Amino acid sequence: MKDAECVALLRWALPRLGMRWEGFRNVRGQVCKRLNRRRVELELESLGDYRAYLAAHPSEWGELDAMCRISISRFYRDRAVFERLGREVLPMLAESCEDRGAGELRIWSAGCASGEEPYSLRLLWDYELRARFPDTRCEIVATDSDPQMLERAQRARYKASSFRDLPADWIDRAFRRIGAELELRPEFVTGIELRHQDIREGCPTGPFDLVMCRNMAFTYFDETLQQTTLKRIAGQMTGGGFLVIGSHESLPPDPTSFSAWDAQAGLYLRT
Repeated sequence: MKDAECVALLRWALPRLGMRWEGFRNVRGQVCKRLNRRRVELELESLGDYRAYLAAHPSEWGELDAMCRISISRFYRDRAVFERLGREVLPMLAESCEDRGAGELRIWSAGCASGEEPYSLRLLWDYELRARFPDTRCEIVATDSDPQMLERAQRARYKASSFRDLPADWIDRAFRRIGAELELRPEFVTGIELRHQDIREGCPTGPFDLVMCRNMAFTYFDETLQQTTLKRIAGQMTGGGFLVIGSHESLPPDPTSFSAWDAQAGLYLRT
């Protein structure tokens, strides 16, 4: 299958899914491989035939949407961001919870994939912050649109490649070896709610003090869907809460509900 043929299909199809080609430019190889496998399954000669198949079978758009899900996940991905959360953001939020008499700090990990992000947050809280804020509970809700990814998150078993950024002593303390994989100990899985949910259609009930929405909505969604998603997130956040997006992402124009706290690091304050 020629790259040009796949690119032409994606440029045509992505806007119909509320996506933008610019976000997929560097990951198109992954999507194109999936498209080619699907074409073979359907016994079609070309992606031009697949485009015609989409027109004749509207339900196939759901299959295409699933093929366009990009999941790149590992523990402590973008380590500098997690270090910043542990050093500045989470202590600030925990102190705010104490000041207003709230017994819990609530976090939403949107697009959690196979669970590395919410579990990283749990380890960060338990190992660096729990002792400083003994009267504050940390509650984490993690959502993703891919049920297979959520099944992997529920298993909480990972290959060595998932750990390259995680502090080594945390690996030794929090995981046990099961064959060729490392499994997160049960005490770190308990208390994290994993939920099958597409952020384009809904979100968990807030309010949340911290929302992680990295390398997803503000990379792959078109501007209209980004605006809708941002309003949805803002509606579930506490004033003074933090939104974290990818360091290479930016919020859509006129994000009136947020102010940049450190835009280069992807940190925004809910106003």
